[in-house]
Amino acid sequence: MAMKLQVRVIRGQYKDETVANKLFTMFEDCSENGYIVVDGKNWGKGKVRVKLNAGDFDVLSTGPAADEYEFVAAEPAVTETDEEIMARIGARFEILDEMTRATIAGDIRAMIVQGPPGVGKSYGVTTQLEQANLFQDIAGRAPKYEVIKGALTPLGLYATLYKHSDPGHVLVFDDCDMLFYDDLSLNILKAALDSGKKRRICWNADSHMLRREGVPDSFDFKGSVIFITNLDFAHIRSSKLQDHLAALQSRCHFIDLSVNSRRDKILRIEQVIDAGMLNEYGFSEVDQKELVQFVKTNADRMREISLRLIIKIADLKKIMPLTWKRTAEVTLMK
Repeated sequence: MAMKLQVRVIRGQYKDETVANKLFTMFEDCSENGYIVVDGKNWGKGKVRVKLNAGDFDVLSTGPAADEYEFVAAEPAVTETDEEIMARIGARFEILDEMTRATIAGDIRAMIVQGPPGVGKSYGVTTQLEQANLFQDIAGRAPKYEVIKGALTPLGLYATLYKHSDPGHVLVFDDCDMLFYDDLSLNILKAALDSGKKRRICWNADSHMLRREGVPDSFDFKGSVIFITNLDFAHIRSSKLQDHLAALQSRCHFIDLSVNSRRDKILRIEQVIDAGMLNEYGFSEVDQKELVQFVKTNADRMREISLRLIIKIADLKKIMPLTWKRTAEVTLMK
Protein backbone atom coordinates (compact mmCIF):
# COMPACT_ATOMS: atom_id res chain seq x y z
CA MET A 1 0.00 0.00 0.00
CA ALA A 2 1.28 3.46 -0.87
CA MET A 3 2.24 5.53 2.14
CA LYS A 4 1.77 9.26 2.57
CA LEU A 5 2.99 11.70 5.18
CA GLN A 6 0.54 13.07 7.69
CA VAL A 7 1.04 16.69 8.64
CA ARG A 8 -0.49 19.03 11.19
CA VAL A 9 -1.01 22.53 9.82
CA ILE A 10 -0.51 24.92 12.73
CA ARG A 11 -1.66 27.94 10.76
CA GLY A 12 -2.25 28.33 7.05
CA GLN A 13 -4.63 29.68 4.45
CA TYR A 14 -6.79 28.00 1.80
CA LYS A 15 -8.50 30.64 -0.35
CA ASP A 16 -10.47 32.76 2.15
CA GLU A 17 -10.47 30.12 4.89
CA THR A 18 -8.00 29.99 7.76
CA VAL A 19 -6.58 26.53 8.38
CA ALA A 20 -5.49 26.12 12.01
CA ASN A 21 -4.41 23.01 13.93
CA LYS A 22 -5.70 20.42 11.43
CA LEU A 23 -4.38 17.09 10.17
CA PHE A 24 -3.99 16.21 6.48
CA THR A 25 -2.32 13.77 4.16
CA MET A 26 0.47 15.69 2.40
CA PHE A 27 1.26 15.09 -1.26
CA GLU A 28 4.08 17.59 -1.72
CA ASP A 29 6.23 19.77 0.54
CA CYS A 30 6.76 23.13 -1.17
CA SER A 31 7.02 25.09 2.07
CA GLU A 32 10.17 26.85 0.84
CA ASN A 33 7.90 28.41 -1.79
CA GLY A 34 5.20 29.24 0.74
CA TYR A 35 2.77 26.31 0.42
CA ILE A 36 2.21 22.56 0.79
CA VAL A 37 -0.03 20.34 -1.35
CA VAL A 38 -2.45 18.23 0.70
CA ASP A 39 -5.51 16.04 0.30
CA GLY A 40 -8.47 18.46 0.06
CA LYS A 41 -11.14 15.90 0.91
CA ASN A 42 -12.20 18.14 3.78
CA TRP A 43 -13.34 20.71 1.19
CA GLY A 44 -14.72 18.15 -1.28
CA LYS A 45 -11.67 18.55 -3.54
CA GLY A 46 -8.60 16.62 -4.63
CA LYS A 47 -5.14 18.10 -4.25
CA VAL A 48 -5.16 21.64 -2.86
CA ARG A 49 -2.50 24.17 -1.90
CA VAL A 50 -2.40 25.46 1.65
CA LYS A 51 -0.39 28.67 1.99
CA LEU A 52 1.90 28.82 5.03
CA ASN A 53 5.41 29.50 6.27
CA ALA A 54 8.00 26.74 6.62
CA GLY A 55 7.61 26.54 10.41
CA ASP A 56 3.81 26.51 10.39
CA PHE A 57 3.32 22.76 10.01
CA ASP A 58 4.58 19.57 11.66
CA VAL A 59 5.33 16.29 9.92
CA LEU A 60 3.79 13.69 12.21
CA SER A 61 4.25 10.26 10.68
CA THR A 62 3.54 8.09 7.66
CA GLY A 63 -0.07 7.13 7.20
CA PRO A 64 -2.46 5.49 4.75
CA ALA A 65 -2.79 6.50 1.13
CA ALA A 66 -4.81 9.63 0.47
CA ASP A 67 -7.80 7.76 -1.00
CA GLU A 68 -8.13 5.81 2.24
CA TYR A 69 -7.46 8.73 4.54
CA GLU A 70 -10.21 9.96 6.78
CA PHE A 71 -9.87 13.56 7.89
CA VAL A 72 -9.53 13.95 11.64
CA ALA A 73 -9.29 17.14 13.65
CA ALA A 74 -6.07 17.41 15.60
CA GLU A 75 -6.05 17.55 19.36
CA PRO A 76 -6.53 21.14 20.51
CA ALA A 77 -3.18 22.85 20.77
CA VAL A 78 -2.08 24.30 24.04
CA THR A 79 -2.60 28.04 23.61
CA GLU A 80 0.17 30.31 24.82
CA THR A 81 -0.30 34.00 25.44
CA ASP A 82 2.07 36.45 23.75
CA GLU A 83 3.75 37.02 27.11
CA GLU A 84 4.29 33.28 27.60
CA ILE A 85 5.75 32.88 24.11
CA MET A 86 8.14 35.79 24.64
CA ALA A 87 9.18 34.39 28.01
CA ARG A 88 9.81 30.96 26.46
CA ILE A 89 11.87 32.38 23.60
CA GLY A 90 13.72 34.78 25.89
CA ALA A 91 14.67 31.92 28.20
CA ARG A 92 16.08 29.94 25.27
CA PHE A 93 18.27 32.84 24.17
CA GLU A 94 19.46 33.42 27.74
CA ILE A 95 20.50 29.75 27.85
CA LEU A 96 22.29 30.23 24.50
CA ASP A 97 24.30 33.11 26.01
CA GLU A 98 25.17 31.03 29.09
CA MET A 99 26.18 28.00 27.03
CA THR A 100 28.29 30.14 24.68
CA ARG A 101 30.17 31.58 27.66
CA ALA A 102 30.72 28.05 28.98
CA THR A 103 32.03 26.99 25.56
CA ILE A 104 34.45 29.94 25.53
CA ALA A 105 35.65 28.92 29.00
CA GLY A 106 36.28 25.39 27.74
CA ASP A 107 33.74 23.85 30.11
CA ILE A 108 31.70 22.67 27.11
CA ARG A 109 33.41 21.04 24.14
CA ALA A 110 30.69 21.41 21.55
CA MET A 111 27.22 22.85 21.01
CA ILE A 112 24.66 22.74 18.21
CA VAL A 113 22.33 25.75 17.90
CA GLN A 114 19.24 25.07 15.77
CA GLY A 115 16.62 27.56 14.66
CA PRO A 116 15.07 29.15 11.56
CA PRO A 117 17.02 31.83 9.66
CA GLY A 118 16.88 35.41 10.81
CA VAL A 119 16.03 35.01 14.52
CA GLY A 120 19.41 36.05 15.97
CA LYS A 121 21.27 32.74 16.40
CA SER A 122 24.56 33.98 14.97
CA TYR A 123 24.27 37.41 16.58
CA GLY A 124 23.94 35.96 20.08
CA VAL A 125 26.97 33.67 19.69
CA THR A 126 29.27 36.24 18.03
CA THR A 127 28.35 38.92 20.59
CA GLN A 128 29.56 36.67 23.42
CA LEU A 129 32.74 35.79 21.50
CA GLU A 130 33.54 39.44 20.76
CA GLN A 131 33.06 40.38 24.42
CA ALA A 132 35.32 37.53 25.55
CA ASN A 133 38.03 38.60 23.07
CA LEU A 134 37.93 42.30 23.90
CA PHE A 135 41.39 42.28 25.54
CA GLN A 136 42.80 40.33 22.58
CA ASP A 137 41.61 43.14 20.32
CA ILE A 138 42.98 45.88 22.58
CA ALA A 139 46.38 44.16 22.68
CA GLY A 140 46.38 43.74 18.90
CA ARG A 141 46.45 39.96 19.14
CA ALA A 142 44.52 37.59 16.90
CA PRO A 143 41.15 36.55 18.36
CA LYS A 144 40.78 33.11 19.86
CA TYR A 145 37.79 32.33 17.69
CA GLU A 146 36.85 32.10 14.04
CA VAL A 147 33.44 32.03 12.35
CA ILE A 148 33.37 29.84 9.24
CA LYS A 149 30.55 30.34 6.71
CA GLY A 150 29.87 28.45 3.50
CA ALA A 151 31.75 25.52 1.99
CA LEU A 152 34.78 23.85 3.58
CA THR A 153 36.68 20.84 2.27
CA PRO A 154 37.75 18.02 4.62
CA LEU A 155 41.38 19.15 4.23
CA GLY A 156 40.39 22.75 4.98
CA LEU A 157 38.44 21.55 8.01
CA TYR A 158 41.47 19.64 9.32
CA ALA A 159 43.75 22.68 8.90
CA THR A 160 41.20 25.04 10.51
CA LEU A 161 40.79 22.76 13.52
CA TYR A 162 44.58 22.72 13.94
CA LYS A 163 44.67 26.52 13.83
CA HIS A 164 42.22 26.63 16.77
CA SER A 165 43.33 23.51 18.62
CA ASP A 166 44.62 25.30 21.73
CA PRO A 167 42.53 25.52 24.94
CA GLY A 168 40.28 28.57 25.00
CA HIS A 169 39.83 28.69 21.22
CA VAL A 170 36.35 28.41 19.71
CA LEU A 171 35.54 27.48 16.12
CA VAL A 172 32.03 28.43 14.90
CA PHE A 173 30.51 26.75 11.85
CA ASP A 174 27.69 29.05 10.78
CA ASP A 175 25.39 27.53 8.16
CA CYS A 176 28.08 25.07 7.00
CA ASP A 177 25.57 22.24 6.69
CA MET A 178 27.45 20.49 3.87
CA LEU A 179 29.88 19.28 6.53
CA PHE A 180 27.09 17.05 7.84
CA TYR A 181 26.76 15.29 4.46
CA ASP A 182 30.45 14.48 3.94
CA ASP A 183 31.71 11.24 5.50
CA LEU A 184 35.35 12.35 5.78
CA SER A 185 34.47 15.73 7.30
CA LEU A 186 32.13 14.04 9.74
CA ASN A 187 34.82 11.58 10.85
CA ILE A 188 37.22 14.48 11.46
CA LEU A 189 34.57 16.28 13.53
CA LYS A 190 33.77 13.13 15.49
CA ALA A 191 37.45 12.84 16.44
CA ALA A 192 37.60 16.53 17.41
CA LEU A 193 34.52 16.20 19.63
CA ASP A 194 35.29 12.82 21.16
CA SER A 195 34.39 12.43 24.82
CA GLY A 196 37.75 10.94 25.78
CA LYS A 197 40.50 12.80 27.60
CA LYS A 198 42.53 13.11 24.41
CA ARG A 199 40.99 14.14 21.11
CA ARG A 200 43.58 13.09 18.54
CA ILE A 201 42.90 14.02 14.89
CA CYS A 202 44.93 12.44 12.07
CA TRP A 203 45.37 13.10 8.37
CA ASN A 204 46.82 9.90 6.94
CA ALA A 205 47.43 11.13 3.41
CA ASP A 206 50.17 13.20 1.85
CA SER A 207 49.27 16.86 1.38
CA HIS A 208 51.41 19.66 -0.08
CA MET A 209 49.02 22.20 1.43
CA LEU A 210 49.46 20.90 4.98
CA ARG A 211 53.26 20.83 4.62
CA ARG A 212 53.25 24.35 3.20
CA GLU A 213 51.10 25.62 6.09
CA GLY A 214 53.12 23.74 8.71
CA VAL A 215 50.18 21.59 9.77
CA PRO A 216 51.23 18.21 11.25
CA ASP A 217 49.66 14.92 10.15
CA SER A 218 48.19 14.50 13.65
CA PHE A 219 47.45 16.72 16.64
CA ASP A 220 45.37 16.89 19.82
CA PHE A 221 42.37 19.20 19.57
CA LYS A 222 41.73 21.06 22.85
CA GLY A 223 39.44 23.80 21.59
CA SER A 224 35.64 23.99 21.39
CA VAL A 225 33.19 23.98 18.49
CA ILE A 226 29.79 25.61 17.93
CA PHE A 227 27.52 24.63 15.04
CA ILE A 228 24.81 27.12 14.00
CA THR A 229 22.27 25.60 11.64
CA ASN A 230 18.84 26.12 10.09
CA LEU A 231 18.35 22.37 9.68
CA ASP A 232 15.32 20.98 11.50
CA PHE A 233 16.92 17.87 12.99
CA ALA A 234 13.55 16.34 13.92
CA HIS A 235 12.24 16.34 10.34
CA ILE A 236 15.26 15.20 8.30
CA ARG A 237 14.11 12.50 5.88
CA SER A 238 17.48 11.21 4.65
CA SER A 239 18.43 8.16 6.75
CA LYS A 240 22.12 8.73 6.01
CA LEU A 241 21.95 12.35 7.16
CA GLN A 242 19.94 11.31 10.22
CA ASP A 243 22.78 8.96 11.18
CA HIS A 244 25.36 11.71 10.68
CA LEU A 245 23.39 14.20 12.76
CA ALA A 246 22.81 11.63 15.50
CA ALA A 247 26.58 11.05 15.70
CA LEU A 248 27.13 14.79 16.20
CA GLN A 249 24.25 15.22 18.64
CA SER A 250 25.67 12.49 20.84
CA ARG A 251 28.86 14.56 21.20
CA CYS A 252 27.27 18.02 21.53
CA HIS A 253 24.91 19.97 23.70
CA PHE A 254 21.86 20.77 21.59
CA ILE A 255 19.76 23.95 21.75
CA ASP A 256 16.56 24.31 19.74
CA LEU A 257 15.66 27.99 19.97
CA SER A 258 11.98 27.11 19.50
CA VAL A 259 11.06 29.99 17.19
CA ASN A 260 8.99 28.05 14.69
CA SER A 261 5.63 29.60 13.89
CA ARG A 262 4.97 32.95 12.26
CA ARG A 263 3.62 34.23 15.56
CA ASP A 264 6.84 33.15 17.34
CA LYS A 265 8.94 35.03 14.79
CA ILE A 266 6.90 38.23 15.03
CA LEU A 267 7.08 38.17 18.82
CA ARG A 268 10.83 37.53 18.60
CA ILE A 269 11.09 40.67 16.42
CA GLU A 270 9.20 42.67 19.06
CA GLN A 271 11.46 41.25 21.76
CA VAL A 272 14.67 42.28 19.99
CA ILE A 273 13.31 45.72 19.10
CA ASP A 274 12.43 46.26 22.78
CA ALA A 275 16.04 45.32 23.57
CA GLY A 276 17.28 48.18 21.38
CA MET A 277 17.88 46.66 17.95
CA LEU A 278 16.65 49.82 16.16
CA ASN A 279 18.17 52.41 18.51
CA GLU A 280 20.71 53.56 15.92
CA TYR A 281 17.88 54.65 13.60
CA GLY A 282 16.62 57.24 16.06
CA PHE A 283 13.00 56.13 15.66
CA SER A 284 10.41 57.04 18.25
CA GLU A 285 8.50 54.32 20.09
CA VAL A 286 5.51 55.08 17.85
CA ASP A 287 7.67 54.60 14.73
CA GLN A 288 8.94 51.25 16.00
CA LYS A 289 5.45 50.02 16.77
CA GLU A 290 4.37 51.10 13.29
CA LEU A 291 7.11 48.93 11.77
CA VAL A 292 6.01 45.88 13.76
CA GLN A 293 2.35 46.48 12.93
CA PHE A 294 3.23 46.73 9.24
CA VAL A 295 4.85 43.27 9.43
CA LYS A 296 1.88 41.82 11.34
CA THR A 297 -0.66 43.24 8.90
CA ASN A 298 1.20 41.95 5.85
CA ALA A 299 2.66 38.73 7.30
CA ASP A 300 0.87 36.53 4.75
CA ARG A 301 2.51 38.40 1.89
CA MET A 302 6.06 38.77 3.26
CA ARG A 303 8.75 36.64 1.62
CA GLU A 304 10.17 35.96 5.06
CA ILE A 305 9.52 36.86 8.68
CA SER A 306 12.87 37.56 10.32
CA LEU A 307 15.07 40.14 12.00
CA ARG A 308 16.63 40.79 8.60
CA LEU A 309 13.18 41.77 7.32
CA ILE A 310 12.69 44.40 10.03
CA ILE A 311 16.16 45.84 9.29
CA LYS A 312 15.25 46.15 5.59
CA ILE A 313 11.99 47.91 6.47
CA ALA A 314 13.77 50.21 8.94
CA ASP A 315 16.28 51.14 6.23
CA LEU A 316 13.43 52.02 3.87
CA LYS A 317 11.67 54.10 6.52
CA LYS A 318 14.90 55.99 7.23
CA ILE A 319 15.64 56.62 3.55
CA MET A 320 12.11 57.43 2.39
CA PRO A 321 9.91 58.30 5.40
CA LEU A 322 6.86 59.18 3.27
CA THR A 323 6.85 56.28 0.81
CA TRP A 324 8.51 53.40 2.68
CA LYS A 325 5.34 51.29 2.87
CA ARG A 326 4.76 51.42 -0.88
CA THR A 327 8.40 50.53 -1.55
CA ALA A 328 8.32 47.68 0.98
CA GLU A 329 5.25 46.23 -0.75
CA VAL A 330 7.17 46.12 -4.04
CA THR A 331 10.54 44.89 -2.76
CA LEU A 332 9.69 42.67 0.22
CA MET A 333 6.33 41.07 -0.53
CA LYS A 334 5.19 38.27 -2.79
